[in-house]
Amino acid sequence: MEHSEIKDMFAALGPVTIKRMFGGKGVYYNGNIIAVEFRGDILLKADDVTAPAFEAAGAMRWCYEGKTGKHVNMPYWSIPADAFDDPVIMARWVKLAHDAALRSVKLRKG
Repeated sequence: MEHSEIKDMFAALGPVTIKRMFGGKGVYYNGNIIAVEFRGDILLKADDVTAPAFEAAGAMRWCYEGKTGKHVNMPYWSIPADAFDDPVIMARWVKLAHDAALRSVKLRKG
């Protein structure tokens, strides 16, 4: 996915920074990671507060098979399908991702 396309998706927040990472890209707002681009898909950050909304909207959680064969759940979810055609709906989801990122930083800092 092109940087300009990614930036357009997050326009409701403001300017985002995109950095290469782990074979994909990290999307940052005000220094906090809010999404990742992996294999052409944008995955939004979620946490215990926002994950239920993603799940209810039909989004899929990113997970991979770890070295021991167990699935490892990551705190990133696909974007609900209806958001791609509606900037107002997309703005809601990217705001939830930003909120999750802020809570994550707060938890790390104690």
